[in-house]
Amino acid sequence: METIQVKVGDLIIGGGAPIVVQSMCNTHTSDIDASVEQCIRLYEAGAEMIRLTVPTLDQVKDLAKIKSILRGRGINVPLVADVHFSSEIAIEAAKVVEKVRINPGNFHKDHQKAREQFSRLVKVCREHGTAIRIGLNHGSLGERITTLYGNTPLAMKEAACEWIKMCLEEDFKNVVISLKASNTYVMTEAYRLLHKQMQEDGVVFPLHVGVTEAGNADQGRIKSCTGISALLSEGIGDTVRVSLTEPPENEIPVAKYLSDRYGHRIHSSMVSLSVNGRKAVAVYEAPSKERLVLDFACDFGKRLLDKKLDEVEIQGSYIQDGHTVELDKEYSNYLSDELMQAARRRFYRPEYIACPGCGRTMYNLEETFNQVKERTSHLKGLVIAVMGCIVNGPGEMADADWGYVGEGGGKVTIYKGKTPVMKHIPDKEAIDRLLELIEGEKQVSQP
Repeated sequence: METIQVKVGDLIIGGGAPIVVQSMCNTHTSDIDASVEQCIRLYEAGAEMIRLTVPTLDQVKDLAKIKSILRGRGINVPLVADVHFSSEIAIEAAKVVEKVRINPGNFHKDHQKAREQFSRLVKVCREHGTAIRIGLNHGSLGERITTLYGNTPLAMKEAACEWIKMCLEEDFKNVVISLKASNTYVMTEAYRLLHKQMQEDGVVFPLHVGVTEAGNADQGRIKSCTGISALLSEGIGDTVRVSLTEPPENEIPVAKYLSDRYGHRIHSSMVSLSVNGRKAVAVYEAPSKERLVLDFACDFGKRLLDKKLDEVEIQGSYIQDGHTVELDKEYSNYLSDELMQAARRRFYRPEYIACPGCGRTMYNLEETFNQVKERTSHLKGLVIAVMGCIVNGPGEMADADWGYVGEGGGKVTIYKGKTPVMKHIPDKEAIDRLLELIEGEKQVSQP
């Protein structure tokens, strides 16, 4: 079996190399100063790879300027161009950065044309030593694949295998694969299927793992750790990104924790565990509140996802401001509820899908998401998405009952499922309209 190692700048990914931590700028790439400053903050926080969105050909030139400024300041962190819907942009960006991320589901509408353009991209990447990330997302797989396999983990695996085959036909192996989803079950199953298939086929490419649109605060951290740790604990995953609807530098400590834990540099703060039937009771002595949350999610997320346990309870303490804080029952129950929801075993509040934002986002995503959460917290059982832009939002909120998607220009489109039901709503009114639609739907469905 051949285990591929991918070179991205000075980094080596896969083949037993250390897990790489990465993040993505949420600045507009055309704002060169803001993008440079955010790249510096991410680098100083510990990001080993930084991605920037490139929606236009002009922004390829901006990306080149950003790279030049960073290199002039002695910052050699590899840059990744995030490209959607334009193979021509991907081809030009490959001449500038160390890695290009494409989504095959929207690389080109015509599959044969997509194959031809991919061949052109490979030629440029080979010439410039540029790596490719083939990044498939649940919900944006493309009509041809979903017609064959449905919108399923199997479809994600099959789509990835098609593109892997193209890479092998081109004799191009400087490739990383990702199969992200906001649903932790879909995400873990898709990666497991692909990893098994690659092993059976005899060529194992590096995998970039993450739970996309995980949200923020404890919810986003627990959800991310649940899905990512389940894979890393099985030896699946070579780079990680924790997608939080927060400033991107906040993602790095969580990603570094995962890299360190599954690189065997740190261990859980759990000191004892008792299991009675299918319920586990764990006791912790954590060095911080955040560490308690991350340890708990990693210790039990996989077991809940895989239905090895049905219930978990957390006890113990953590250190805060130099003092030991004992967990009270309310906080213990809250963490257990959050973990059960992250593992999709029990839902005690709405399920939120929220992207971390990028250069395509045209409104204050973090503030809006927090307002949506506050005003919809009573709607247990619903899946509500808050997405930064019309480019990826409709596809990547595949599991949502309702969606709030920024159009730009202070306007919002509201979706019911995959159908836009209100367009061009002023953002100051959009949450009110969303709630009115949800309440109206509830009244219609009542007998």
